[in-house]
Amino acid sequence: MPESSSSYSCHKTATLVPLDEVRSDTRPRAAVVVAHPDDETLWCGGYILTHPEFLWRVVTLCRATDVDRAPKFRHVLQRFGAEGEMADFNDEPDQAPLPAGQLNETIVRLLAGYSYDLILTHGPRGEYTHHRRHEECGRAVVELWRLGRIHTERLWLFAYEDGGRAYLPQVSGDADRRDVLTDDVWLEKRRLMMDVYGYGPDSWEARTTPREEGFQCLDSARIAIERTVLREQKS
Repeated sequence: MPESSSSYSCHKTATLVPLDEVRSDTRPRAAVVVAHPDDETLWCGGYILTHPEFLWRVVTLCRATDVDRAPKFRHVLQRFGAEGEMADFNDEPDQAPLPAGQLNETIVRLLAGYSYDLILTHGPRGEYTHHRRHEECGRAVVELWRLGRIHTERLWLFAYEDGGRAYLPQVSGDADRRDVLTDDVWLEKRRLMMDVYGYGPDSWEARTTPREEGFQCLDSARIAIERTVLREQKS
């Protein structure tokens, strides 16, 4: 999210959300890898809500010991019928780069060794101007897929932009897929942002909560790398 007011060490133990009844499910697996709790709802919550055919695993890089947001994240996972886990990388406002090796190992661990039919994560430029953790997360997932350290049939990158802060984030022109949410799905997504995560109606998060969700849809690591480089060249 745009502001970060908390300081957390990247060495804390991650928080596991136990959902044994979900783990025993035989549905195809899908994962969401995001920087912060609430990113899963903001950028792809509509897709999660409308695709219960997947066994969802949602993981975050930050805020495992955030006494405010961590419990809210668990509540949202219950609504999604998902399992999940949180790591606790440093999320201070100065946004110093994360150690690449530690970041990669954390993502591999969070994905728990499963093979997925679909993974969703941040785009290489994030969704707005700008948040280093979003960008680092998306790039690391692409690189791990290229190296064969994580396994998925498809990788979808969130596709949003804000014109260099000229307007609230909206689906970018290079999105491969655009989903306009129905009234009931969008209202439920907005409810999770406001009633569960606690954002006020005038907050950036509530005003941003997109009714249209966009994704770059990739079916090979090679294409993912090429698209990532192309987007970075345009930024």
